[in-house]
Amino acid sequence: MINETALLESKTLRDSVLERTDVLDKVKALSLLPDGMHVTTAMVAAYFEVAERAVNRMAQRHRDELTVNGLRILRGEELARFKGDTLSLYPESYPQPRSSLALWSRRAVLNAAMLLRDSEVARQVRTYLLDMEYLARTTHSVDNPAEAATQSLDDRIDQRITHILGKTVVPMFNALIETSGEHRKELIALRAGVQRVEQRLRQHHARLQRLESPHEGRPLPGVMASMDAMNGRTFEHHIAKLLRRDGCTNVVVQGGHGDRGVDIIALTADGRRLVVQCKRFAPYLNITSPDVQKFVGSAKVLYSAEVALYVATCPFTPEALSIAASGGITAVHRGLLEEWSAGAPLEILE
Repeated sequence: MINETALLESKTLRDSVLERTDVLDKVKALSLLPDGMHVTTAMVAAYFEVAERAVNRMAQRHRDELTVNGLRILRGEELARFKGDTLSLYPESYPQPRSSLALWSRRAVLNAAMLLRDSEVARQVRTYLLDMEYLARTTHSVDNPAEAATQSLDDRIDQRITHILGKTVVPMFNALIETSGEHRKELIALRAGVQRVEQRLRQHHARLQRLESPHEGRPLPGVMASMDAMNGRTFEHHIAKLLRRDGCTNVVVQGGHGDRGVDIIALTADGRRLVVQCKRFAPYLNITSPDVQKFVGSAKVLYSAEVALYVATCPFTPEALSIAASGGITAVHRGLLEEWSAGAPLEILE
């Protein structure tokens, strides 16, 4: 099996897998601009969990390759049209660029995953791509292609491991070793090689399960992408739906003019007064300490809340988290929101 670092070195190999843009959301949800097709450099950096300057350096080194795969630099009239048609829809979430704006297609983002050396997310994307390539090569010779297409990936790997290696090849070598004298050492060496292959396949299987399963520390793909596409009001109603799912009652969405800094009021399942502030911001922005301070006043003074949630589609600054903790506010940051939306309950509501 080709090592994942090969993608860093071989443009030919990168080109061969660029159609598999769906793996981006399988590894981690990729947020898009309101046009539903592009991301900015800041959003690329947020996805790969690296500094924006690291993405810019990589883009400068590989500009020709990335341009072929959808990287565009908007300037002048083209930039003005994009700002007016797209970014102006959500002025709070997407800061307006000055003289130029880099737009990345999903294909260009996948290309970036095969060029960023120091991103753990990019490494996972490369690993997933090569797992798929390996699986395609090892299953192309099945007798019934139609049946193979309907089998799950895990079923095919399990069948290959269990029936070919575990129940056929290794026992055969055991029998030959018992009855052979002259070639005993060679057979033992061959058996060891087969057992190494079996172990590698098991590791491969486990890795695929981690990548495919929503229950192994990573929620369902697309959860955050769908929320990033919502407007503020739709997002508030989405949070209200999660509250009802977790047993809250008397849930009222009141976000808007005159809400006094609280978007949702409710009662928890055990009767405690609950208030929620909802912020649908771009994932590369942050909730700051002044934001949380204002909510502390609204939640505790104006509403006398016993449970207060500040729910955001972006991270909180360390100072904001500290103020939230001292003020009795539960900060539901982007990662926690993803888990909550995918089915995990919030501890404060239990």
